[in-house]
Amino acid sequence: MAASPRLVLLLPAGADFGAQRLPAPVAAAFGRADAGIAGEAGEGPQLQRHVEVLPRGWPVAAVTRQRDAGDAAGAAWLRADPAWIRPDINGARLFGYGDALQLDADEAADLLRPLKPLFGDSGMPIDAPVAGRWYLRLPPGTPLPSFTSPDEALGTDLFEHLAEGPDARRWRTLLNEAQIVLHNHPRNAQRAARGLPPVNSLWFWGAGVLPDQVRMPAAHVLTRDDALAAMAAAAGAHAAVPAAFAVPGADTLVDLRSGRDLRQLAGEWLSPALEALQAGALSSLVLDLADGRQLTLRRSQRWRVWRRPRTSLS
Repeated sequence: MAASPRLVLLLPAGADFGAQRLPAPVAAAFGRADAGIAGEAGEGPQLQRHVEVLPRGWPVAAVTRQRDAGDAAGAAWLRADPAWIRPDINGARLFGYGDALQLDADEAADLLRPLKPLFGDSGMPIDAPVAGRWYLRLPPGTPLPSFTSPDEALGTDLFEHLAEGPDARRWRTLLNEAQIVLHNHPRNAQRAARGLPPVNSLWFWGAGVLPDQVRMPAAHVLTRDDALAAMAAAAGAHAAVPAAFAVPGADTLVDLRSGRDLRQLAGEWLSPALEALQAGALSSLVLDLADGRQLTLRRSQRWRVWRRPRTSLS
């Protein structure tokens, strides 16, 4: 008889749930769980606990490019995603990027047209096989500064994430020139008339080449994150968008990092997953939090009746 599958839920940092409380049955079960530190805090380390990339790294641009266009081999790639930067009294903040800006293919093509000579003259052709994901093809040996993932930068001050390190001044100059081009683009006036945010900047991130190998223990990955979905595809796993809870037929990784409503999370995922665990349909239920903590639940833990309930994830 085959072993029951393992279910892993990726969650935000516990502090993101604030003072919200878990329902009593869930709190009792979590109080009996094995708790520990799985690794470093942060989005990157959290994902890399479940996806092994060889050589080590997180070359999002190359992996998503391969999924989007199938031509990533033999080149280095950098995401240059369309972005919405909004100025405020203290500076400027990233308010949206990529698919969240609701670009269609015609808009993307028009916005890219004046950017192509800017980046082409620098030896880095820019294109968009998907409207919300733009790419730079880099010359071999291009020195790159460290770039921040846009998910980590959302809502924060742009100046905290400007390029630093080797060749940083060049990238800042290119970004400034791209912002001027996009600010003056007539497509943005049309978007404003439709109630859509402007595309007034680019977000550089995810540089690298196709890895030699991508592996992960999960056979199924449920996520709305295109980078994680592309990594899953590279590892041979099946990727889909999360829907309602269903007992998995194989080891499964579910990406719930965008959730902040603990009661909703408990009702839609935690409670039904605990019921499946107690019924023997799961071998284990693992909660991996972005702050590096991890809770592992197994059916045998139901006998730990002396343990106090864990009333929150914070």
